[in-house]
Amino acid sequence: MGRLSTELCGIPLENPVIPASGTFGFGYEFAEYYDINRLGSLSFKGTTLNPRFGNPTPRIAECTGGMLNAVGLQNPGARAVLEEELPKLKKVFSKPIMANVSGFSVSDYVETVRILEAEKQIGWYEINISCPNVHGGGMSFGTDPSAAFEVISSVRQVTDRPVIAKLSPNVTDIVSIARACEKAGADGISLINTLLGMRIDLRTRKPILANTTGGLSGPAVFPVALRMVYQVHKAVRIPIVGMGGISTAEDVIEMMMAGASAVEVGAANLIDPYASLRIIEDLPRVMERYGIEKLSDIIGVTEQEKM
Repeated sequence: MGRLSTELCGIPLENPVIPASGTFGFGYEFAEYYDINRLGSLSFKGTTLNPRFGNPTPRIAECTGGMLNAVGLQNPGARAVLEEELPKLKKVFSKPIMANVSGFSVSDYVETVRILEAEKQIGWYEINISCPNVHGGGMSFGTDPSAAFEVISSVRQVTDRPVIAKLSPNVTDIVSIARACEKAGADGISLINTLLGMRIDLRTRKPILANTTGGLSGPAVFPVALRMVYQVHKAVRIPIVGMGGISTAEDVIEMMMAGASAVEVGAANLIDPYASLRIIEDLPRVMERYGIEKLSDIIGVTEQEKM
């Protein structure tokens, strides 16, 4: 195990950096830029049971410190992902991958996982109960502990692989939802997804996004994400994948000190296709600067030192 190595739900990672779902396609697209095997893993594009075109355009709006997106889970559906997208990824990536799964009913989540079970390269299921850009599903499951429990417990029954619940920050009590997911059998928690926001075009006096609202991501959300990772780490005994505005090696270290065992890099990938690789390459320098021998030694140290 090297200085950058960590572990997520019992699966070793060469380093903790994972491109976040929705910001890295199905992974193979980035292989023409660099060897993506240098990543810890990757969470591929959010997948639903049936194909989705996504929301009407415009879907993207820029803002200070980040961006808003309302893509709406555009994807070809679980069967096409299994038969067409993942074989392309397997040709260029040899490590376990994270399957990001979303749905509009409990049965949607269950059936999507059933289909994806045929792919042995999947190491974890990241169950997205937090997408703010779809109606009738997504975030509605992740804002209520009982609904979150139902989704996670149902998925837990159809797979032996690690199940990670991806949670929404658009709640008043993130801890109660994380605990419900842990009780339901989740092996880990991913947080945070995007914060709900909007922009208005001053000329037309109408919302910029066709969906009216969208998910805010980028550096502006980092302090919120860090706070929630810290709170949840104190409350559960399962590992956490921290995300939200991570764009530097320093951000990774800060997130791990708050309690994350691994991190996901999101909006930064949309600005710079080399962002995740750049962060990995910079980690040893930053570790040296702060006297860190191994990343695995700093997971949750902020809370430990307080105790």
